[in-house]
Amino acid sequence: MARTVDNNAHNARVRLVSALHRTAAGDRSGLRHVYDLTSAKLFGICLRISGDREAAEDILQDVYVKVWRRAASFDEGLASPISWLAMIARNAAIDWRRTQARHDAAGEDALDTVADDAPLADATIQQDEAQRRLLTCLDGLDIRQSDAIRRTFLGGLTYQELAERMGTPLGTIKSWIRRGMQGLKECLGDG
Repeated sequence: MARTVDNNAHNARVRLVSALHRTAAGDRSGLRHVYDLTSAKLFGICLRISGDREAAEDILQDVYVKVWRRAASFDEGLASPISWLAMIARNAAIDWRRTQARHDAAGEDALDTVADDAPLADATIQQDEAQRRLLTCLDGLDIRQSDAIRRTFLGGLTYQELAERMGTPLGTIKSWIRRGMQGLKECLGDG
């Protein structure tokens, strides 16, 4: 059984070396054969290093472009064909990771130059406090005054529209709002 495994491994190595030599000679079918024999293993290397399936597919494509260009430099006396191919895949995947790290770092650095239009925390706290005070003071007014102020200043209605909706004379609406505003002024302590 061990002899059969050794024979199979030897035969696979011979086929791969032959395919690499054909690739070095510019034979596209040789590259296709290299791909068929090694793509699963090399994809696994690319995926393990990149951690991203889509990126691993792109890296693997780059690996076979490099194999096409460098096949003539393969020396079976120095390395096994699968080791040589695995080294190309590993280096391509590591290069991809380094490129991603540079892009990520550049992205983070670029964030420092982006203006943040959000108000500062202390301004937000002051605004929230002022809004709470205003709502508390509005709640302390006569219900008609409070309702008229809310509908005009917060709801966007004109005095005339409010008078029509409430079925109340315009002069009365104006009086409610004027008295309500005076009450707010006193409650808020704005002089």
